Amino acid sequence: MPHDKQHNYAARTEWTGNLGQGTASYRAYSRDHAISAAGKPDLPGSSDPAFRGDASRWNPEDLLVASLSSCHMLWYLHLCAQAGIILLAYHDDAQGTMVEDAGGGGRFAQVILRPVAKLAVGGDAALATALHEEAHRLCFIANSVNFPVSVEPTVVISG
Repeated sequence: MPHDKQHNYAARTEWTGNLGQGTASYRAYSRDHAISAAGKPDLPGSSDPAFRGDASRWNPEDLLVASLSSCHMLWYLHLCAQAGIILLAYHDDAQGTMVEDAGGGGRFAQVILRPVAKLAVGGDAALATALHEEAHRLCFIANSVNFPVSVEPTVVISG
């Protein structure tokens, strides 16, 4: 019986927002932090501005939506290459919705991916569209979340 391959990932999150009083009160500290991993550039992190964060820095919610979008794209590129679909450009304007509960917690209710794939002239738009379903089925991140992730693809032919 074949065994599953295991891949391990490590990241460090370091709070950089001690403004001199630590967490003496809710307003006494910054939510700024740095996310790092060996051999990679640091990501400047914070909380969402709704939670006293810095809008110019990545927050966990941004990163979750971006992770879903990136994973889908990488699988899609792979599948296009395998199928002989020549993809010239790709972008995704992904959106996530998080709902807060009365107790102050919350959860993501959904993420919608809206990828736009630009194919070379003569490309098979129907196959290119269908490959989004397979990319979604294979996406490690989409398979790991407990909320719906939907894909609303657009395929255009160059020219």
